[in-house]
Amino acid sequence: MTSSAPANVPTVDQVVDRLRAIQAGLPGGDGVGVFNQVYLTVTELVRDRLAAAYFDDPATVATLDGVFAARYLQAVDDAAAGARPSACWRPLFDLRGHPGIQPLQFALCGMNAHIEYDLPVAVLDTCRATGREPQDVEADYHRINDLLAQVEARVREELLPEPTALRVADPLLHVVGVWSMDRARDAAWASIVGLWELRQVPPAYRAVLAALDGSVGMVGRALLTPLDGQGRLP
Repeated sequence: MTSSAPANVPTVDQVVDRLRAIQAGLPGGDGVGVFNQVYLTVTELVRDRLAAAYFDDPATVATLDGVFAARYLQAVDDAAAGARPSACWRPLFDLRGHPGIQPLQFALCGMNAHIEYDLPVAVLDTCRATGREPQDVEADYHRINDLLAQVEARVREELLPEPTALRVADPLLHVVGVWSMDRARDAAWASIVGLWELRQVPPAYRAVLAALDGSVGMVGRALLTPLDGQGRLP
């Protein structure tokens, strides 16, 4: 079965170009910019792996990458137009300039929105567009998650500030401990399986999807709990 991308889905190279353009237009310290740089790194890794025969079905992975990216890019466009993005993205865009939030918090908040909500929706949309079922893409899904885990580990190492005393590190570690990549990707796959089974019951599907959007947004808000200039909870 061949893969055919939904209409208006960007290619991986187009996603990389757009993310670079977004990054170039954002001021230093912008919370969206922190996540955008992380996402650019992930997308460049996916692009490189696509060229290296890393995936079982590279055509479908390329489609998924574009569908996935389009959701974040839509949130960027909505915010630029003065519209509110979906609930999962609102904490990041609402608090992107808050001085009491550390860069690691912004990075994890964006990853939370994109993995726990956008990724399930993107997988479902890709399956519908390509005539596949979730189990057909599961192996490559986990390969993508392995790349995400590599980036998450690097982000935590690079963005977690060196503590000068325990009181500086502890509150930040407590806040970012709300979220982990392993739990997020397991939850995302559970959402994919559950929503796929509900696809023939549109009212239930829409209700569960709306609840997921809101609950992911709540976790994002918790991740962006402001800390004072010394890393303490206010």
